[in-house]
Amino acid sequence: MMGLAGLLIGGALSFRSQGLPKLLIISFWVLAAMSLVAAYLLTLP
Repeated sequence: MMGLAGLLIGGALSFRSQGLPKLLIISFWVLAAMSLVAAYLLTLP
């Protein structure tokens, strides 16, 4: 899950440097945040 979040963050940064629409960039940041939350929840007992 942490690796997926890293890929999504990298994609969002890459899209921002390419000048793609803000909605696409924001959606990647939201997906990365949800992936980090899921990774945290999976570590709870």
